[in-house]
Amino acid sequence: MFLFKRVLLLGGIIAPQSTSLRCVRDLSACHCLRSPKRNSPYSSVDSDRYSCLVKSVMSSSRVGSQTPGTLQDEDEHIYGPVVKSQSPSSAEMRIPKILHPFLSSEEHLETEDCETGPPARILLNRGQGRSFVPSVTRVLQQTLSPEQIFYLERWKKRMIAELGEKGFKEYSQNLFRQGKRFHSALEGILTSGMMRQDEGPSENPEYPPEIQGYIKSISHVLEDVRGVRAMESTVQHDTLNYLGVVDCVARYRGVLCVIDWKTSEKPKPFLSNTYDNPIQVAAYAGALNSDANYKYQVENGLIVVAYKDGSPAHTHQLNMELMLEYWKTWLLRLEDFREHKSSLASSAISLKR
Repeated sequence: MFLFKRVLLLGGIIAPQSTSLRCVRDLSACHCLRSPKRNSPYSSVDSDRYSCLVKSVMSSSRVGSQTPGTLQDEDEHIYGPVVKSQSPSSAEMRIPKILHPFLSSEEHLETEDCETGPPARILLNRGQGRSFVPSVTRVLQQTLSPEQIFYLERWKKRMIAELGEKGFKEYSQNLFRQGKRFHSALEGILTSGMMRQDEGPSENPEYPPEIQGYIKSISHVLEDVRGVRAMESTVQHDTLNYLGVVDCVARYRGVLCVIDWKTSEKPKPFLSNTYDNPIQVAAYAGALNSDANYKYQVENGLIVVAYKDGSPAHTHQLNMELMLEYWKTWLLRLEDFREHKSSLASSAISLKR
């Protein structure tokens, strides 16, 4: 038995005098955990005075004068006006006035000779009655939506603010120069098979340094490209009276496609990131299908986005269903282009009178 001569009162807890200091501390800690919470410091606030303060602020002229209209004006001043999207129903209801066929009605028999021979390369000659025939690129540029123009101009202003007028001009020229060299290198690869399997594309000294990243980016895509039929070749739609230069016509994973090679410094993993490129591919394919210089039909498309840093390129395949949808969009853009051109001509005649 333990005998206790004297007891200690520790915050309401009885402890023998012989209890160790450590035990006393533990007992004190346990008691503190079970002790009631302290009063909130807000309990000392004069609630009546605080209530009067809130009422005076809320009833002031500055807050009382705010209305939904003034709040919207203030937001537009700070953040800019709200861009309201168009109703999708109006765009969906619009169809081309004349739905020209995407494929030619005439039969074009595919033969092995088409793929075994050298790829077609019909040069663009504006002197052969083509001086007034619009190109696909020109039609698309002159029929941009207001939203597309807004974002394009905003990007241009930001680049000029960052680089200056002269710097932006040099930047644009460098992009154009890189694009030409990239396409020239592609032509050499696809027509002569100059890239060996045991040699990485970026290690080939024949490629300029500024495009080595792009070549490396598409190296895995080139492995699936076979049977090149056309390279940098002009196509023309005589009925719709437009023309363009197709980058490449070849088989990708066994499917004959119109291939459009694009370069980008930003990733474009989704088809929507390529903007009007699908419309461009559909326009090229439709022209090729009606052009007597090509004895075959193309139903599919492919957009390849190569990256300067050498990261794997993104491929966007367009099957027949998608091509037909973009073909309809192209026909609408072509109508808009002609209507705008006709309107300008009428205005010029009126001014002369």
